Amino acid sequence: MFEPGLIEKFKELKTPFYYYDLELLKRTLQEVKVHGIDKGFHVHYAVKANFNVELLKIIRQSGMGVDCVSGPEIERAVETGFSPSQIAFAGVGKTDDEIRTGLKHNIFSFNCESLQELEVLNGLAEKEGRTASVSIRLNPNVEAKTHRYITTGLNENKFGITIEKLPMLFSILPELDHLKLTGIHFHIGSQITELKPYYDLCEKVEIVQRLFEKEGHKLQHINVGGGYGINYLEPDAEPIPDFKAFFQVFEENLTLRKNQQLHFELGRSVVGQCGSLISRVLYIKEGLETNFAVLDAGMTELIRPALYQAMHRVDSLTSNMSPKMYDVVGPICESSDTFRQGVWLPELRRGDLVAIRSAGAYGEVMSSGFNLRERIRSYYSDFAKSTL
Repeated sequence: MFEPGLIEKFKELKTPFYYYDLELLKRTLQEVKVHGIDKGFHVHYAVKANFNVELLKIIRQSGMGVDCVSGPEIERAVETGFSPSQIAFAGVGKTDDEIRTGLKHNIFSFNCESLQELEVLNGLAEKEGRTASVSIRLNPNVEAKTHRYITTGLNENKFGITIEKLPMLFSILPELDHLKLTGIHFHIGSQITELKPYYDLCEKVEIVQRLFEKEGHKLQHINVGGGYGINYLEPDAEPIPDFKAFFQVFEENLTLRKNQQLHFELGRSVVGQCGSLISRVLYIKEGLETNFAVLDAGMTELIRPALYQAMHRVDSLTSNMSPKMYDVVGPICESSDTFRQGVWLPELRRGDLVAIRSAGAYGEVMSSGFNLRERIRSYYSDFAKSTL
């Protein structure tokens, strides 16, 4: 991924910074198109994974819509050229102002997550003189087999309406004159690397759809969410997820009604592998039993390892010496500011460059100003543009 000429360019740049391989992003989008969009599926990119404008422009050109979870994300999507008819708005805690933003743009769907949210949305739509298209987010109680912080489809999770609440839902829907029920929505979690949870989801979707039909509701679309994972430890072995296998699960195990659309919301699997966090070694600290490589990047630039013990591959870009074991850590005064423990790397020295891989999703967008850290730049494989 990192050719010698590219590394020479890296040496001239102030670190840390994010680097995006736009060609890999385009190849990934092409796989989504071939195995998903070209088969008639509607794919929304989850803006929360990375709202970098340069990436959004390329994603828009691929024919994908967007999945937003905030009012500002809706505005970013519209500003980047996405049609409101392609915007799905999810989120368990939409504010009144955010709902008004969605109403103003007449978006494709509000993915509503509680009975009270439906009532609030109906009232705001009435005041605006509009009718909001609604998809009901349901909690299918499917185990996603991922980290508990990014599991979203179990009964004890805060997301969605449980199936047990459906009788209450059906009883209040006729009273909500400014809502138009168009679909049902599911999302069971993130960084899902096994396909079995998706097979289980298909079974639940079939059950739920029949319940809606029994009540006389004809659904225009089914939204099965996303959450498809990537290979964090061996990104070069699997730079693009197996989208053929992913979409095939739903193609073969869901029975769509006549003219019914199938929607997906993919984020990490689209942008995760195209981004890397490039950092310099500040110090090598030799402990009694542990060697620490202290980088100039920290949890302020990539919080995933500190937040839920995520492991990213770390590559040395400038050393070819004999390998040595390190704990790769950042400069922040928190013990959780650790990228990897006990990882073998070519012996590092002060000034060496390293790449923390697979950082295209939930990296730059989750960065913070803790310790008054300066916001870092992003660079792209064409080096034609950079952003503050």
